[in-house]
Amino acid sequence: MSGFDVLTRGDVLDSALQARDYLVSCGVPGALAAKDPQLWGRRAVDHSRLGWLDLPFASRGLLNQVGGLVAEARYSGLDHVVLIGVGAESLAAQAIVEAQEPAMAGAGGSAERPSGELTVLDGGDTAALAFAMERLDRTLVVLASKAGVSLEGDAYRRIFAAAFRERGLSEREIASRFLVITDHGSPLHDFARQCGYRIGLTDPYLPGHFGALSAYGLVPAVLAGADADRLLEEAASLVPSLSKDEDNPGLLLGAVIGGCAQQGPGGLARDKLLLREPGGPGALSAWISQLLAVGTGKRGRGVLAFEPPGGRGDFPDVHGVSVNPRSAAQDESDTSVWAPLGAQFLMWEYATAVAGWLLGVNPFEAGSTVVQEAEDDAATLLRTVADGSLTAERPVYVEDDIEVHADFPWPPGAELQTVLGGLVASVPSDGYLAVMTYLSGDFSGRYLAPSLARASGRPVAYGPGPGYPHATGPVHKDGPGNGAFLIITGDPAPGDALAAHPVPGRPYSLAQLQIARALGELRALRARRLPVIRLHLRNPVDGAGRLIEAVRAVAGARRP
Repeated sequence: MSGFDVLTRGDVLDSALQARDYLVSCGVPGALAAKDPQLWGRRAVDHSRLGWLDLPFASRGLLNQVGGLVAEARYSGLDHVVLIGVGAESLAAQAIVEAQEPAMAGAGGSAERPSGELTVLDGGDTAALAFAMERLDRTLVVLASKAGVSLEGDAYRRIFAAAFRERGLSEREIASRFLVITDHGSPLHDFARQCGYRIGLTDPYLPGHFGALSAYGLVPAVLAGADADRLLEEAASLVPSLSKDEDNPGLLLGAVIGGCAQQGPGGLARDKLLLREPGGPGALSAWISQLLAVGTGKRGRGVLAFEPPGGRGDFPDVHGVSVNPRSAAQDESDTSVWAPLGAQFLMWEYATAVAGWLLGVNPFEAGSTVVQEAEDDAATLLRTVADGSLTAERPVYVEDDIEVHADFPWPPGAELQTVLGGLVASVPSDGYLAVMTYLSGDFSGRYLAPSLARASGRPVAYGPGPGYPHATGPVHKDGPGNGAFLIITGDPAPGDALAAHPVPGRPYSLAQLQIARALGELRALRARRLPVIRLHLRNPVDGAGRLIEAVRAVAGARRP
């Protein structure tokens, strides 16, 4: 076995080989390697949007520039990097640091690669913010976005600037604690110049979800002590095979994903992936999920990825993909993908491009407005905070301090278990259930996913908001349209002072921002007539336990 390989087995193999032969007959491998924009039509994509294929080599110059910044940061005692970003802008860097963390910790730092640590802030989790605040004196804040500043980015930037100011830093010293990574000419670029922040510019034509090996992924990771040289070498070693018709792992992986999503074994479309990693789901799985969701979630098509807690079961429209399994003989997935991290990034990007071509969608085109739509709606809601309550919506039912918010008539005598059962029953036979949690602390949809999967007989996706819906929103809203959604919000946990504290210069707190984000997502899903309910935990600690019990009861009641 080479340093990178894709092994497909079982009934998925036939679909993959048929799709690969079709791709080869159409000249896709050679055209993609040559960055031929006409693969997606004369006007669909230009040459510059395929620049991600050159990043294993083009980004080497970037590392030379970052080296000086790292040395300066360490000289100033800054070894804690706070990355503020949502979706693609944060997941790649998180995956790099996560993969290299054992080596970074074991090395203990060196003159060539000083050690550091990374904290990612991509939503309303005040525990991560509190962790970062404890390291304020040695913190460098990286704000990453291809366009403007998100609501969370604005809030976190204001919080850190105010905290630096309270420590006695001058405005010039505060500006030196911020690094902005954005596209040349973006609104954030102009804003950063006005503030005097350091700026790292990226190619505005490079699709953000294909930018793992660009400044978005590399700069925060290098600042935190990761070895990006090795990462680029790993990716570069894959490049020669990507122009081949045979022995092309990226082509085969794309044929697996796109071929199954078109028409899998028995004429059934397998447009859902169950991702497995040896150590459990991590940042790489999350990055792959957003890449597939944004790249393929268009015009009623799309591939949605799941993690094991929500994907256990015999689902005929789901195929399993294991990333770097320890043993091929013991791997139960339909497809196994072996490669070091740098090659994984490039291979999955190439495979997503190929799968998009097979599905008849352009994975590089400017994204739809579905993600921005929910954020704009949240911003509108937040403008009403100064005038009173964030929302006038009343719960249709309250049980044990759990509010039920639904847009359908509430049957007399119904209980929480009833509404959960109704949501489960609304999942289409070829659909899925998605759980989005807008809570601080450790509670996750992961605790509900196994029971919900048993109750519905369908796979369950989950993730914290707003990061997860931001990263995967296109496939939920512009994709097949066969999802049902459970949104969970809650009051701040007792003693969570950061959640209730006002955002400096804004009329709302982080807790209110989190609720507004959830309501924006809720309204966007309702506008598309997708089944969705919101549960609000007045007491997030006790409410989480009661919710888990209710979900287990639904699963038990529906078990054959």
